[in-house]
Amino acid sequence: MIQLSKRRLPFILAGAAILMFGFAFALVPLYNTLCSQLGINGKPELKPGTYSAQTSDKMDKSREVVVEFLTTKNESLPWKFYPEIKKVTVHPGEDKKLAFFIQNDSDHTMVVQAIPSITPGIAAKYFKKIECFCFTHQTLKAHEAMHMPLLFHLDPQLPENIHTLTLAYTLFDVTDRVNTGETNVSTR
Repeated sequence: MIQLSKRRLPFILAGAAILMFGFAFALVPLYNTLCSQLGINGKPELKPGTYSAQTSDKMDKSREVVVEFLTTKNESLPWKFYPEIKKVTVHPGEDKKLAFFIQNDSDHTMVVQAIPSITPGIAAKYFKKIECFCFTHQTLKAHEAMHMPLLFHLDPQLPENIHTLTLAYTLFDVTDRVNTGETNVSTR
């Protein structure tokens, strides 16, 4: 066993603790970068404002892909949340617009954030959101309702073996985070 002097041991332990903290702190951006580059874990590429009209010119009319929409929320969240259309058929490269409905059934103002996920995970990097309610927090007053738009297209480079994909949103209550100034809810 290696003998360490009693004076060096606290410095070594403190250094090890700092390195572990630094490693844990770096894991989140590392994970997000890895997932976005590899298109794994259903993390879609969310780049508001980077849409180019040229993408619609490359529509692949020889293919059709079914896109299904699912929503979930914490069972204690007093909201209604669902897609107005459960599924659509899309040609890769075609722009599609639809809406989701939310309603705050509580007696006070609440703030929520929708986090997207795409299945199969490999399809996430080909699913391009142009306009999405998931880009920002949604604040609704007591018993207020709203129709939230989603405008998207599938990249024509979507692998040919993908015929159906599912876009699922999970709705989270972020009222406390917004009220305390902690607004670091990532949708990437």
